[in-house]
This record gives sequence, C-alpha cells and structure tokens, in this order.
Amino acid sequence: MADDIRVNQIIAELHDVFDPEIPVNIYDLGLIYSVDVDEENKATIVMTLTAPGCPVADMIVQQVYDKGMGVDGVDDCFVDLTFEPPWDKSMMSEEAKLELGFF
Repeated sequence: MADDIRVNQIIAELHDVFDPEIPVNIYDLGLIYSVDVDEENKATIVMTLTAPGCPVADMIVQQVYDKGMGVDGVDDCFVDLTFEPPWDKSMMSEEAKLELGFF
C-alpha cells in the first residue's frame, strides 16, 4: 500500500524537473507513469522520456532520483526508466498542451 503523503510530496517535487529543451515539467508532460512508496520507505518511480535517444536522459533520471530521495521519510529510491507504453502527446496534462500550443 502506498504512503499517499510521501507519494504526493514526490509528485510535487517532480513538478520542478524539466527537460532543458521543453518549458514544461516532466510530470505535466506525462513522463511519470507511477510513483509508489512501500512499507519499507522505498520509493519507486516509473517514468519514460519523450524519445529513447534523449541526450539528457541521465540528467533527468538523476534529478528524478534526487527528488525522490529528498522527501522526508524516503530511505531509498528506484527510478524505473521504461519505454512501454511509448510516450505520446496525449499523455500530457491540459496545462502542458496549452503551454506548448497544442490547442
């Protein structure tokens, strides 16, 4: 069972992570598939990138890890980078679509 308070804190922190080429945070871009914190205070964040060959992938994954570890009560963090399902524009929040001019 997820620790909802810590999950919400991690999600709030992820709103501060940006791909340097896109002026929208990775959470609103739909790059975060799930966030969970287990009974042992380990956070698991499943995420993707807009493209498998993203040149700043390592930097973004490290920032996600750092944000997870920065939440009080989280003792460990695992970032699972996946490309299934592949990301597409429909995964973006309405705010992100508006910001990027997709309306």
